[in-house]
Formats: sequence, structure tokens, C-alpha cells
Amino acid sequence: MSMLSRRTLIMASLAGLLVVGLAVLSRFAHWYKAWMDAFGPGWHATAWPFLRDGYGPGRAWRNGETTVYVRPKFGLCANCDTGVVDDSEVDQVTDVDLLDEKFTAVGPGARIRVTDLSGRARLYNVATPEGSRTAWAIAVNYQCDLVVALAIGRLDDAAVREETREFLESNTVQIWLNQQLERR
Repeated sequence: MSMLSRRTLIMASLAGLLVVGLAVLSRFAHWYKAWMDAFGPGWHATAWPFLRDGYGPGRAWRNGETTVYVRPKFGLCANCDTGVVDDSEVDQVTDVDLLDEKFTAVGPGARIRVTDLSGRARLYNVATPEGSRTAWAIAVNYQCDLVVALAIGRLDDAAVREETREFLESNTVQIWLNQQLERR
């Protein structure tokens, strides 16, 4: 009888250790998921850092060294049929001045398409507290409204620009943007 009792005690102890181990593993898994959502690879929502103006705040996302800011600007498109077609319009509407009022264009801009919206994009050098950085400003029109995106990071690299453009086309951005455009 003492053997059975000892065996039962060992089994009960092992079962208890297994339950405790699974509880600790579960806690770790929840913590790890939350940490990965905030700091892991991929795009993560971050706070809109700019002061309020007539257009209201937008949304911001970060992926490593790249941060992208997106917002609609209702009724700002000068020509509803052609949209943004020249660099001076990109300079004026894309919020690059929120990063640095003395921004300088790297060169001429280019036509861009983000989902079914067409517009123009241009690279800029901007001074930030972290030093000189590259910003990529995009303005596309939706009917008579503009959607502007401003990305800052290593945007002088074409691969980073393409990754950023693909993110702008993602469900994450498009669902939020469509909600904003429908509220109009």
C-alpha cells in the first residue's frame, strides 16, 4: 500500500508541475504576442505626432526605421479630373513641411499609382532631431479629395519605397482610409 501511495504522490506532483508549466507557458505566449505586435517585424500603428490643423489627424505606422503618415485632405484637389500632376503641388499638399519647413527636393517627382488612385510622388531631404533623413511624399486624388502619404526613413532606397507603397495598398491602410472617405 505504501508503494501505491508513493506512486500516486509522484504522479500527482508531476501533474501539478505540468499544469503550472502550461500556465507559465500560456502567460509567456500572451506576453510574447503583445510584444511582437508592438515591436516585431512588420508595420505597427503608432501615434500621429503632428499638431492638429484644418485637415485633422491621420494615421501613422512604423516598420523598423521607416514611418509612414497617411491622411485624407477633403476638397483640396485643385483639378478633380487630373489630380496632382506637378511637383509644386506635391510640395504644397503632402505635409513634408511638418517634418522640416526648410525641406529640399532631391530631384523631380514621378507619377505614382496606389491601388486605383493616381498622383505624384517626390523625394526630399529633411532635417530631423536624428539628423538628415530622406522623406518620400505621395499625393493621389480620390474624386475631388486628396490622400497624402509621407514616409520618412531610408526612402532613398528603391526597395524601401516599394515596400512602403505596397503597405499603402494593404488592407490595414485601405480599410482605415475607406472609413475616412466614407465619413465625408
